[in-house]
Amino acid sequence: MESYFNKKLTLAGSITSFSIRFFKEIFKPGFEFKEFIRQCFIVGYQSLPLVTITGFIMGLVLTIQSRPTMARFGAESLIPSMVSLSLIREIAPVITALICAGRVSSGIGAELGSMKVTEQIDAMEVSAINPYRYLVVSRTLATTLMIPLLVIYTDLIGIIGGFIGLNMHSESNLEHYLSHVFESLEYVDIFPAIIKTFFFGFFIGIIGCYEGFNASGGTKSVGTAANSAVVLASLMIFIIDLIAVQVTDLFFEL
Repeated sequence: MESYFNKKLTLAGSITSFSIRFFKEIFKPGFEFKEFIRQCFIVGYQSLPLVTITGFIMGLVLTIQSRPTMARFGAESLIPSMVSLSLIREIAPVITALICAGRVSSGIGAELGSMKVTEQIDAMEVSAINPYRYLVVSRTLATTLMIPLLVIYTDLIGIIGGFIGLNMHSESNLEHYLSHVFESLEYVDIFPAIIKTFFFGFFIGIIGCYEGFNASGGTKSVGTAANSAVVLASLMIFIIDLIAVQVTDLFFEL
């Protein structure tokens, strides 16, 4: 048991050191802008189909499942408010981040792990190219910026899905539906949810890069790096979400 905790503490320290290096490298000259744009395309644009389907289904199912209970208490008019608050505050950020952890973080871990075991990263160092700046900074910065945009997009798609779900059993005007949605939202509902997605994106990128950079032991380690990236990134998402909820509750109390 003691050795287990020692390994986890060592892992936490290694990831922290790896992350600190990111903040040092990002301010140095020679930023790889083209690689950053390419990673934004991979992380953001190529994730849109999966995020679109997921966001739509979340809004649709949440509305369909909650309608009978709300109707029992004569509160069907509150469904738009309930759906929008649930999606924006918690469901959309966490589910979108978990999807990206499975798709993006594992992809980064596998890609960099493959480059590591085939000595491509070592070749970059021999060629006087900073592999950390080229590979890690560009990918981590891309996930940090793209995940919040994907979450905002998921919020919008989820709200549309909620509107369609509401119209399956009763007719509702889109303008009337959206007015209820925006009347229920306040800045304290939106900003904390968006701010925590930047942390989601950062850890999705940095953990994927860390696992890839530290792959060793042949091609088998590539799969291990991808799997570990998903597990650690998902765990960090839940931890960050827990901290964000506590901070938000504390803010409301003040």
